[in-house]
Amino acid sequence: MPFATLPDAQLFYQWDGPENAPVLVFSNSLGTTHRMWAPQVQEFSKHFRLLRYDTRGHGESSVTPGPYAIETLVEDVLQLLDGLKIQRAHFCGLSMGGMIGMILGSVAAQRFHKIVLCNTGAKIGTLDVWNARITAVQQGGMKAVAGGVLDRWLTARYRAVHPAETTQVLAMLESADPAGYAACCAAVRDMDYREQLDRVQVPTLVIAGAHDPATPPADGRFLADHIRGAKFAELPSAHLSNIEASEQFNREILAFLQSQGAHG
Repeated sequence: MPFATLPDAQLFYQWDGPENAPVLVFSNSLGTTHRMWAPQVQEFSKHFRLLRYDTRGHGESSVTPGPYAIETLVEDVLQLLDGLKIQRAHFCGLSMGGMIGMILGSVAAQRFHKIVLCNTGAKIGTLDVWNARITAVQQGGMKAVAGGVLDRWLTARYRAVHPAETTQVLAMLESADPAGYAACCAAVRDMDYREQLDRVQVPTLVIAGAHDPATPPADGRFLADHIRGAKFAELPSAHLSNIEASEQFNREILAFLQSQGAHG
């Protein structure tokens, strides 16, 4: 399996699509792996060289001692690009991946053509909520939180109509490493980027889910209102819009990434 070797960790990554196409990095949400982007691979690999990776603490990547800071996860992306000799890329992150993306668009704007921030916020949740989540996982493993998380990730209607896809998502969540999950919970808990959004200097698209209780549309609109020139799209989904509303998700993002002009 391909791994990028960092000073203190290894990151698993996977390539899809033609080698000479523009690179598009996909960054997973808390509790998932690069496999969450399966609904995007066929369509996006027609146009892009896809780089999916497992965030530190997730999947096949190293579970280093926590808690993590979001800045560490941001630096991991830059070191992954450096190691693969990628000068510039597009970036698409969901939830925690979106938090990583908004900082990348601030501190390393020269490395990115365009950024897509999906189902995310400049600040997500409260200190008490995250600390309770961390304690639950440390004491009871992933199954202690998986049911409640799944309820936020996919609407009841989607879960009823798509039991196989729902089962796959639940299995991915339940197989997450509890220590890595808790360490990344801390990174999300401690991030508050509401006062820094004007630093994002990359053309940005914000995607929100109309039925997302974790990062509701108001969170997405806040991002779009405070990132210069950002575009906003709301999809009929809960938190995992790339799965629940995959066709609309793919269409919106492809249109944005393939559009011309300084701000998409």
